[in-house]
Amino acid sequence: MARIHNFSAGPCTLPLSVLEEASAELVDYQGNGMSIIEMSHRSAPYEAVQDRCLALAAELFGVPDDFETLILQGGATLQFSMAPMNLMVEGRPAGYVDSGEWASKALADAAYYGDAYAAWSGQENGYRSMPQAGDLALRDGTRYLHVTSNETIGGIRMTRWPDAGIPLVGDMSSDYLSRRIPWDLFDLVYGGAQKNLGPAGATLIFIRRDLLDSSNADIGAYLRYSSHASKASMYNTPPVFAVYMMGKVLEWMKAEGGIDEIERRAAARSALVYDAIDASDGFFKSPVAVDDRSHMNVVFRLSSSELEAEFVRQATQSGLSGLKGHRSVGGIRASLYNAMPLDGVGTLVDFMAAFASEHE
Repeated sequence: MARIHNFSAGPCTLPLSVLEEASAELVDYQGNGMSIIEMSHRSAPYEAVQDRCLALAAELFGVPDDFETLILQGGATLQFSMAPMNLMVEGRPAGYVDSGEWASKALADAAYYGDAYAAWSGQENGYRSMPQAGDLALRDGTRYLHVTSNETIGGIRMTRWPDAGIPLVGDMSSDYLSRRIPWDLFDLVYGGAQKNLGPAGATLIFIRRDLLDSSNADIGAYLRYSSHASKASMYNTPPVFAVYMMGKVLEWMKAEGGIDEIERRAAARSALVYDAIDASDGFFKSPVAVDDRSHMNVVFRLSSSELEAEFVRQATQSGLSGLKGHRSVGGIRASLYNAMPLDGVGTLVDFMAAFASEHE
């Protein structure tokens, strides 16, 4: 088959070598006479898969030894509730950086469990930028500050990590393991796997170990981080196929040069598209503040919704899939996740130039 270029915001494109390897193993995993998705999650072959996946995630992301690595189900959306359920303490509020739709959803869910408030909001400017230093309005006694490192819909990313003197909680779903982060600022980091790390179905979590004993225990067992940490993420049946595939993607990332090389490629891919936008004499326009432009989700507009629809139609016919912007904002969105090859981005940029020439 002829593979197309997948610019969808998620699930993501995956390395072809990983897909081919998984395909070869699917019916009979390493001579065990069955598929990995058929065997018991308590079997030695699967436990080795999960242990390796957890270890690789921590290694590649440079996670300090005082963090626990967990794999759960439910996506990042479940973490919108789990984080405040575990971490919010009665009488102490939780601050949220309201940087876009996903941050707003996290804040709305947290409000069910305690005093959650917006320490900053980009709503008035249309969520086109992240806060500057000094913009945060933190209340006394704030337990933690929640940030969304990259807003998939708005196409903005956090380049200035807030150092507010309180722990950070980070939703990193859409730029997970695409750049280094300052671990000394964070107590909890979470994200769904389906943007950069594999198929949908698994959520990767890093939590500082000293939080496990001090977190709220007055909630159901599955909702407690400590339950999963005590069982090495095997408290219940894990999402075995998603874990298996995540492990293979992490192996690919390591072989490709690790997080420093992945970060370099992310910058190079996005720069190609932004350069094409900026050089188009206004035919393509980015609504995002230049300093906050996402390296994962490049959003741009054309002069009319009709022209945008034609752009998407012709792009799809040319083997460029998933470029329609989110239904809530419209426009065009090119998601450039870790496995997107540079030649795929080059094909998109060439198409943009040809389309602009045809319709100017």
